[in-house]
Amino acid sequence: MRLRGGLAGLVLMAAVPAGAAPLLDADTPLLPRTSDEAARIAAVTAPTTDFSAPERFEDKPGGGASVRARTTADAFSDPSANIGLEGRMTFNLGNGLFTRNWVSAPASTAASDGLGPLLNAAACQACHVKDGRGRPPVSEGEAPVSLFLRLSIPAPTPVDFDAEMAQVADWMATVPDPVYGGQLQTFSLPGVPAEARLEIDYTETPVTLAGGEVVHLRVPDYTIADPAYGGLPADLMTSPRVAPQMIGMGLLEAIPAAEIMAKADPEDADGDGISGRANMVMSAVQGAPVLGRFGHKAGMPSVREQSAAAFSGDMGLSTSLHVNASGDCTEAQTACIDAPSGVDAGTGVEVSDESLDLVSFYARNLGVPERRDAGDPQVLHGKQVFYEAGCTSCHTPKFVTGRDAENSAQSFQLIWPYTDLLLHDMGPGLADNRPEERASGTEWRTAPLWGIGLTEQVTGHASFLHDGRARTLMEAVLWHGGEAQASRDTVAALPKDDRDALIHYLESL
Repeated sequence: MRLRGGLAGLVLMAAVPAGAAPLLDADTPLLPRTSDEAARIAAVTAPTTDFSAPERFEDKPGGGASVRARTTADAFSDPSANIGLEGRMTFNLGNGLFTRNWVSAPASTAASDGLGPLLNAAACQACHVKDGRGRPPVSEGEAPVSLFLRLSIPAPTPVDFDAEMAQVADWMATVPDPVYGGQLQTFSLPGVPAEARLEIDYTETPVTLAGGEVVHLRVPDYTIADPAYGGLPADLMTSPRVAPQMIGMGLLEAIPAAEIMAKADPEDADGDGISGRANMVMSAVQGAPVLGRFGHKAGMPSVREQSAAAFSGDMGLSTSLHVNASGDCTEAQTACIDAPSGVDAGTGVEVSDESLDLVSFYARNLGVPERRDAGDPQVLHGKQVFYEAGCTSCHTPKFVTGRDAENSAQSFQLIWPYTDLLLHDMGPGLADNRPEERASGTEWRTAPLWGIGLTEQVTGHASFLHDGRARTLMEAVLWHGGEAQASRDTVAALPKDDRDALIHYLESL
């Protein structure tokens, strides 16, 4: 186990009580910044006050990894521009696994079997449509594929948890549902009952903006229908999630943890109404708490662990990080436990480390499309609105990734992800009331905005926020509450021309 430079250790310690063990950083150690580098980075990432023209390199949001912006549904599917020929070959191998439809065991295609018995999808890309975000069902009777429910119940007291995780300040202990596990699987293999059906009903709520424009927000109501294994516990906590877009994940992983933690202000010491907290999660690789970066509540520390968890929870496929060949099945689900597995006698799992590494490489190296229309006068005006409304308090425009000897494509790049990767209280309207590690039931990780204007082009549908309830970017803005309430109210009170410019700016990202 290795810590990054001294500053990282000091900052990470702030998340645990005095005397507790230090928290480890992500999988790949980065070289510490020199004082000269730190000064240059502080200058180049400082928020701009000049909105008369695009900033230098603003058209390359992924730095040297940026790719040409396509006008097709494949806009999120190109490899990072700087990975070279060998990297592209590895990327293509990972792509083959990411798009593969896995099958049940036993099968003649032994390298592709082991699916289920319970599942949400048969392929990674079934949820991450064209490497973009998922969506809720759009027609009556359509089964949700790229939207599912996380499940948990409050942990019993006393509870026997890992001692290191128990030392993390503000950690909220939960456990999977003893019958239905940590995720509701709405599909299954023959002979094994699916856990339930997920039903979604929406109620339209009108919101009137300055100038009389009316926007209708969809308020979702989720029902677990026809549970296969009996009634649900009264204290069951659920959280709807759509699959997030995949671009730029390796670049987000390469941001030094110390620089993410430095933006946290859990007590709002500066009085700006924005706190920001880091989620700390147990790393299956390092066996210790580390900074969470991925997922809607920053519940995963690295691309590799995110990929392994998806193989297990979404498709019932075992890896060296999740060795249960029955995936999310529990002991109460005997038909699921007894179903055939695709475990390889040599590796002891259904997805080998080699395959997991290939999928992780693919996910790390999906290129971020270049900006469109960054110099358009309306876009520049919308950028000014974005900054002056306070949106950059959470949607941090710029970072410089760390120097990484192992992943050169992500090393020392100026990137524009528009996220601080921290948790923020978004108010009761977006609350799922389900804690996840340090994230409370009202907190969500700031979503990266790069590529957001290409969502409908890539997936065929515009759906935003953690459960896809927002059908337009303005709807997404109007759902912001809690720490973002003031910014939301500012936008709602703007003249329509200013609001239109803001949306035009977001669509250019």
